[in-house]
Amino acid sequence: MFTGIVQGTAEVLAIEEKPNFRTHIVRLPGDMLPGLALGASVAHNGCCLTVTEINGDQVSFDLVKETLRITNLGDLKVGDKINVERAAKFSDEIGGHLMSGHIMTTAEISKILTSENNREIWFTLQDPRQMKYILHKGFIGIDGISLTVGEVTKTKFCVHLIPETLTRTTLGSKRLGQRVNIEIDPHTQAIVDTVERVLAQRDAASVATVAAGSE
Repeated sequence: MFTGIVQGTAEVLAIEEKPNFRTHIVRLPGDMLPGLALGASVAHNGCCLTVTEINGDQVSFDLVKETLRITNLGDLKVGDKINVERAAKFSDEIGGHLMSGHIMTTAEISKILTSENNREIWFTLQDPRQMKYILHKGFIGIDGISLTVGEVTKTKFCVHLIPETLTRTTLGSKRLGQRVNIEIDPHTQAIVDTVERVLAQRDAASVATVAAGSE
């Protein structure tokens, strides 16, 4: 599990491509290295990956076909930077919201509005069917950052970013058209799916009652 509080950014140093598979090496910030071991979990733009090799501050991770398909990690090039966070410990402060590191879809940056000390970014989901899970003032994970949803329309949503978020994460350098990873709050998803299921069952029962009464 992760908290959505990004610990730093890491530069992609090397990428090894194989059929439907990729290994990339990143330079982790020094304060993330103590206690790091093979098999540890580190979120890359919110996507949980496993440490496969450690050489000083250069750490390797493997990306399988499904990860490359669903996330924006397949878009990375050498020199790019990503948001990183190590897995949370039981004693850690949960400053954001609990996140699993399982990316559901990506979103494209469709609008950026900048004013003094503020930035508003609008996103369009790759899978519009998942807009039902994005609610005004709800939680969402964007490239591993725990954020509160601002305005929501039928097809888009926005978040409001403070200078600290822009400085600490990669969102400060994002441009129109770039993709970000999206993790939906699982509690919101569970509630929406449950309500839909209950309503569907109620509608089916009503249709059955009407049909029986007409016989």
